[in-house]
Amino acid sequence: MVGVVSVALVADGHDQSRTGIAALLRRDCGVGRVIEAGTLDEALILLDEHSDITFACIDLAMPGVGTPLNLRSVREVFPKVRVAVVTSSGKREEVFLALQAGLHGYVPKALGPPGIARAFRLILDGHIFVPPMLAELPPVPDTAPRFEATRRPASDVRLTPRQQDVLRLIRCGKSNKEIARTLGLTENTIKVHANALYRALGVRDRYGAAQRADLAHSGDV
Repeated sequence: MVGVVSVALVADGHDQSRTGIAALLRRDCGVGRVIEAGTLDEALILLDEHSDITFACIDLAMPGVGTPLNLRSVREVFPKVRVAVVTSSGKREEVFLALQAGLHGYVPKALGPPGIARAFRLILDGHIFVPPMLAELPPVPDTAPRFEATRRPASDVRLTPRQQDVLRLIRCGKSNKEIARTLGLTENTIKVHANALYRALGVRDRYGAAQRADLAHSGDV
């Protein structure tokens, strides 16, 4: 029995994909209303404005996302929202990152509409969904040791325009409350943006972000 979800959010940068998933939620999952967002920035604003959203599916390919870990702060800020990622990737390591981030599902687009609908229904029923390929035997790892001296920013993650604004104001020494006031957003939204850009830059906090931004501005990185 699918849980009652009156309002869901679909965040996907491709119009056709977004429209298709929204239609699937209404037709096959019993969702009464679907709100659509074409960017991560827009999705965060909508989550802030619509407290009745209880399910959100977010495409990993959108700028500012890149890795499921960047959505951990979405779970922290909006704990009542069940969050699933949809993706064209389907990498095993991303599934584990999604679970580590506390997400409720990792849904590959390769499952097709029927498979995606089944995954959404499980998530709406309160379960965690991971794709069947997770049970496949992984390739034998290279026995050669691998070391990573320092944590590096993810190369496939681009900061959104809003995250760039947040980083600029962090460099100016502004607090989250001051940044929210300057940008006309809530502190919750600023927290999500800040945490995502920390991971993108490979740093732990606002001080590390400011330092890395200063280095990049000077041309040293």
